[in-house]
Amino acid sequence: MRDVKTFYIRTYGCQMNELDTEIMVGTLENRGLVRTADESVADLIILNTCSIRDLAERKALGKLGRLGKIKQNRPLIGVTGCMANAKKESLFQKVDSIDFVLGTNNIHDLNAVLDEVLITGKQSIKVDNRFEHELDYTIAKRDDPVKAHVSIIRGCDKFCTYCVVPYTRGPESSRHPDSIVEECQKLADKGYKELMLLGQNVNSYGKDKPEWGCLFHDLLYRLDKISGIQRIRFMTSHPVDITQSLMEAIRDLPSMCEFVHFPIQSGSDRILRKMHRLYTKQEYLEKVALLRHIVPEVSLGTDIIVGFPTETDEEFEETYQLLKEIEYSTAFLYSYSARKGTPAMRWKDDISEEVKKERLEKLMALQDEIYAKQRNTFLGKEVEVLVEEQNFRDDNLLKGRTRCWKNVLFPGDASLIGTLQKIRIHSFSNQTLIGEQIATPSSLALTAAL
Repeated sequence: MRDVKTFYIRTYGCQMNELDTEIMVGTLENRGLVRTADESVADLIILNTCSIRDLAERKALGKLGRLGKIKQNRPLIGVTGCMANAKKESLFQKVDSIDFVLGTNNIHDLNAVLDEVLITGKQSIKVDNRFEHELDYTIAKRDDPVKAHVSIIRGCDKFCTYCVVPYTRGPESSRHPDSIVEECQKLADKGYKELMLLGQNVNSYGKDKPEWGCLFHDLLYRLDKISGIQRIRFMTSHPVDITQSLMEAIRDLPSMCEFVHFPIQSGSDRILRKMHRLYTKQEYLEKVALLRHIVPEVSLGTDIIVGFPTETDEEFEETYQLLKEIEYSTAFLYSYSARKGTPAMRWKDDISEEVKKERLEKLMALQDEIYAKQRNTFLGKEVEVLVEEQNFRDDNLLKGRTRCWKNVLFPGDASLIGTLQKIRIHSFSNQTLIGEQIATPSSLALTAAL
């Protein structure tokens, strides 16, 4: 049997994949393996993959191909994540040097699959379509000492026609609220200050378990009571499930950050129907208006896809005008790429790459104008910043985020990491705000004492 002592793991894709990686790292370290940042000396290499975008998938396949060419001291190679669910056994045919494939719903099987490969020397695959085995999230090895990802629901039932997630992560499965509260309390006890609640659609939390009597806003009220947790965020949302009760929780709970990812995808009702987004543009705008009325300081993020099959110039213009009207503080803009296994594959990808590029660049230019306008509104303002780390380019600068998700740099000592600081913004660089710490009576007294 091969002696496996070290491992290297690379993560592609979303925050959910990042959390799955943290769990796998904890599992392997509990097994006695040592993590290395140098893949050339690793006995085991795992690629935790993404299938949402064609580019992410091609990057992972390219990396696997290069790993497969290693002749001497070849490491064990494992593929996990969404691509494992999407491609299953065909991965062995694409890259025959892969030793195991582990699906998104099978992270708990990592030790068993690794044992099987080591004992038999044969390829192994474990890919379930449903998430049915509760994970031990407490073993997650987190590198960030300030912020933590917390899974509250896995899978998705919305079946947007362009999206592979319902097929790679299965149907929605909420995690019991007591388990979530217990984990968050332990994180608070360890000194964590901010929680990012994760799910493909966090807003539908608890709907699959009505006997619990705990929907998403109910969970937030429970988590807000945990002493030590200063900020709570969530990602990602589906507009159809954003309720007034959730909006009121964001307004009323001190820990809730005033930022909501509110993905529109398109400004055309016909394209929204074709995408199976389950709302109209008017219904979406009404929810945005209600949210901004209830939480006046809220900042919004969005996802938009241009060049969806049959999208006309006029329909793209509707999207352009909607982006201009709402003025999102964060926007993830993409051109459509067909994903195998999705309903949209039955339609011809009839928008040329040149037109997609032109539309995408036009949206990006508009969003840059919006960013510039918003940046200027911060000049001279005081903002609350959770200090996250030292700036990797300059140890004399600290990096953190505002409640509305803006990056901030300011001079300071590493002892401030994990604290909330008031920062006065005086300038910016690209999307990063730059400021100075505002002296408080307590900090002035400490300086005098020193």
